Amino acid sequence: MQTLTLSIDGMTCMGCVSNITRVLTALPGVSQADVSKETASATLTFDETQQNAASFKQAIEDAGFDVRD
Repeated sequence: MQTLTLSIDGMTCMGCVSNITRVLTALPGVSQADVSKETASATLTFDETQQNAASFKQAIEDAGFDVRD
């Protein structure tokens, strides 16, 4: 298992947090997704053989948010 933290722009409410959490936890290999509006970030625990940073970034952007590099 690997842990990764991504910075996310565009979260304005708890609905945004719920939406991003739902999108990320639906991805295969993700065991945990902690999304915080206060820190504008998502910390993910995942199986690195199934997911990577690029796949998370794409999923978040597809949900309408921006990932900062």
